[in-house]
Amino acid sequence: MLLPTSRTYSPGDFALSTGATLPDLSIAYETWGTLNAAGDNAILLCHGYTNYPHATGDETGWAVNLVGPGKAVDTDRYFVVCSNMLGSAYGTSGPASTNPATGRPWGPDFPKYTTADMVEAQRLLIDHLGIGQLKAVMGYSYGGHLTFRWGATHPERMRALVPIAGVIERKTTPAQVQAIRDRYARCPGWNGGHYYGREMDGGVFARMAEDRIERLTNYGIGTHLADTVGDPAECARIIRERAEKWAKEFDANSLYILYEAGIGSDVTPMSGNIKAPLLNVLADTDSVVDVALGRPTVDSLKSKGVEAEFHELKTRYGHAGPMIDARLWEGKLREFLDRTP
Repeated sequence: MLLPTSRTYSPGDFALSTGATLPDLSIAYETWGTLNAAGDNAILLCHGYTNYPHATGDETGWAVNLVGPGKAVDTDRYFVVCSNMLGSAYGTSGPASTNPATGRPWGPDFPKYTTADMVEAQRLLIDHLGIGQLKAVMGYSYGGHLTFRWGATHPERMRALVPIAGVIERKTTPAQVQAIRDRYARCPGWNGGHYYGREMDGGVFARMAEDRIERLTNYGIGTHLADTVGDPAECARIIRERAEKWAKEFDANSLYILYEAGIGSDVTPMSGNIKAPLLNVLADTDSVVDVALGRPTVDSLKSKGVEAEFHELKTRYGHAGPMIDARLWEGKLREFLDRTP
């Protein structure tokens, strides 16, 4: 679904790295701030696995604590762009998009693609917006991995890199992708992935909502609600409300297709191409991306001549900590961005 705050750009047919062609690519995106005359004050934000391009502007923005007027990523200074990932469900071409050959949603027939194609779609968008050299590429979670890939594949295109709660190598396996498919295949209305129109009565909505409750609870949001709301019943109600809203918006096919795009995506072999200074941020309580990966990643980059540093965030809120506790590291980010003009 296209968010009411988003716009789209359609560059036409899109040749994928897998050899397939995606007809009439559509990219959903949002922007904040103003692009300067030189076209060089833009920051590209890359969102996480199941998230959307609405990064800031109100309390539903996934990076609202970090991005906005007067914040660490100051939209009075920077032109900030966030696009929906290729294959996702918030307006960019994905499984829920219409297959022009059938007039129905692509579903499991969506063309195979990779993380390289995600980056290439973003590149088309920033070219369209008139952006020259980016001030920075920043990404959270899956978007953190894309940030590493941006630096290695387009090293001249940015002056700073900030991967947050992300990995330089995605270790996704075909078995993990199949496990996601299998979980939804047990829904009576799955129909091989062509479940559209039967989301509610076919069991897919209920399965997605329960999976989302588990994810929100385990990613640190449950802990944050316990600290700020207190009442367990009210915390459970808030999480369920958020989960059900997301389940109505997202696409179950995107859950495994996005995962599948990351199989074999390892930026390490080409990380020596990176020219921009890099700040790698991980949370000490993250159960998704082990904080122990941070220093070895930075040491490897340094050994290849990359100007890299690691920041370990102390937070109670796990994988969600860098966004919830943005105030704890916004000074570090400001300083990093200010010295990479």
